[in-house]
Amino acid sequence: MKIYTRKGDDGTTGLWYGGRRLKSDARIEAYGAIDEAGSALGVARSLCRAGKEEVERDLLHLQRDLFVAGAELAAAPEAAGRLEDGVSRITTEMVAGLEPIIDRYMERVELPPKFVIPGGTELSAALDLGRATLRRAERRVAGLAAAEELPSIAVLAYLNRAADLVYAMARFTDVSDPALFEGRRGATGAGTD
Repeated sequence: MKIYTRKGDDGTTGLWYGGRRLKSDARIEAYGAIDEAGSALGVARSLCRAGKEEVERDLLHLQRDLFVAGAELAAAPEAAGRLEDGVSRITTEMVAGLEPIIDRYMERVELPPKFVIPGGTELSAALDLGRATLRRAERRVAGLAAAEELPSIAVLAYLNRAADLVYAMARFTDVSDPALFEGRRGATGAGTD
């Protein structure tokens, strides 16, 4: 099976359920940013070692949900009625489901009183990159919402919560590995002093 079709050689790409758009189109940029975020979270997940199974599990859950978000945005807007909740469309329940996970991490973290410079640990740095990429995806989707190209803003809310969750996970991985965290505290500004 060949993976190339040559259809995109003209700078366009096909939408799910029909139609073509320029690859620079706002919708394509939005689901492309979601794809980048999923890949960045994959790098973070690959850095999970013993004792980080919880983080690894939650990252995989996020990555799977990002496929749902990407599918929703890759669909032609006029085909929104053909999408399936939780499979190709983000739901408000999926958004709400992230909040107790965020709380679970934040209950075990005391945030520093200043901005955190990424790099406390390899894993937390990768998570911060994933968070920043999620924020870019959120900005792209916010543009679609402002242009009234989203039937539902649940996907926008989901990206907002997902970025919050990845931030919480990054801080958790900083403090849950005290040897690494303490050794880099002064250099990263991630400490609480």
